[in-house]
Amino acid sequence: MADYRDMWKRLNMDLERHDQLCEVLPELYSSVYLDQKDRPEGMNYFNFVISEVHGLRVQELEEARKSGKKVVGTFCVFVPDEVILALDAVGVGLCAGSQFWIESGEKVLPKNLCPLIKAFTGAMVDKTCPYFQSCDMLIGETTCDGKKKAWEILNEYKPVHVMDLPQMKRCKDHTMWNEEIQIFIDKMEELTGNKLTVENLKKAINLCNRKRRVLKRLYDLRKFKPSPISGLDSLLISQIAFYDDPERFIENVSNLCDELEERIKKQVDEGKKRIMITGTPMALPNWKMHSIIENLNAQVVVEETCTGTRYFENEVCEEGETLEELIRNLGDRYLNINCACFTPNTGRIDDLVRYAEEYDVDGVIDYGLSFCHTYSIESKSIQDALREKNIPVMRIETDYSNEDSGQIKTRIEAFLEMM
Repeated sequence: MADYRDMWKRLNMDLERHDQLCEVLPELYSSVYLDQKDRPEGMNYFNFVISEVHGLRVQELEEARKSGKKVVGTFCVFVPDEVILALDAVGVGLCAGSQFWIESGEKVLPKNLCPLIKAFTGAMVDKTCPYFQSCDMLIGETTCDGKKKAWEILNEYKPVHVMDLPQMKRCKDHTMWNEEIQIFIDKMEELTGNKLTVENLKKAINLCNRKRRVLKRLYDLRKFKPSPISGLDSLLISQIAFYDDPERFIENVSNLCDELEERIKKQVDEGKKRIMITGTPMALPNWKMHSIIENLNAQVVVEETCTGTRYFENEVCEEGETLEELIRNLGDRYLNINCACFTPNTGRIDDLVRYAEEYDVDGVIDYGLSFCHTYSIESKSIQDALREKNIPVMRIETDYSNEDSGQIKTRIEAFLEMM
């Protein structure tokens, strides 16, 4: 990484503490990713992105701000990227996957809280993530009680706009969500000084759909036996999708998929067990579960998570000649995401059963972050439905630390042997 200390200093970062973070990440990435054998050449781009994770992309954000654009930080797949892009702002998904930030998060939050919430709060509180520091506004949402209260703390550091997500999917909830998107549009117009039009919204919808399409293409290639790309590399690509430049991301994933199609023609199946992961999101740099699984005789071939299929499944309809029609299209697509915050949430069970067949999985790992009550409670119905279909499933609840890695490895080994 080049020397970005002057930029970090201008962003009012805690340089001493940030140096500690920068010492940890390269070693972690090298041990998890670069030690993999026979990786696709196309992954070199994503290696570069991580090597410059707090540098070049942040510099691009700062250059965008100097040109008059606004940078908006998001935490959830329910925030419509199309609105941000249409109003000529830059959207970035904010990091929340490192144990490094937990201690700082616990200074202002209870310890018995989801590590994802503690991590993103800690990153903001101790000023060690340049993406947080670059943002002009943060966009929260009401997907869980912990997040709802955490936004109040973040608002002390940065302006926060909270989108009120319905908890059900009735007609009146669709109406409410469309109104909430309109409120978000009004807020973004105020922030950027730009006006939403049919033309710029259609252009943004098309861009986001192309991004979803290329991720869908990548995941479809994972359906081959064996998958031509590791679950670790696929997870990394999904994580980078949240903050990379969309056009550049689409180009590089497309090139990678071209390469993977050629690899498929030459592959030999080694008989590794095919695993689906379902549950809570895996924010950068949370690679723990995939790393444990793929160091055994198994491969992760699909993730039914917010950093997996929920992020790209279902496109926004591009038909419509008025803003009202296009906003309704946005609302319909985003409210079709089967998050555990909804009641009932039978659509998620349908997705899991369908993915198990499409990806020809041998088993499912129901992954949950500690104290994530929505996914923890939903776990029983998920496991019951999968077992009814004779699909092996196990529940693993953990956090970002490595203290339980040995125990998890032992449990997964037994699970694989049972199949």
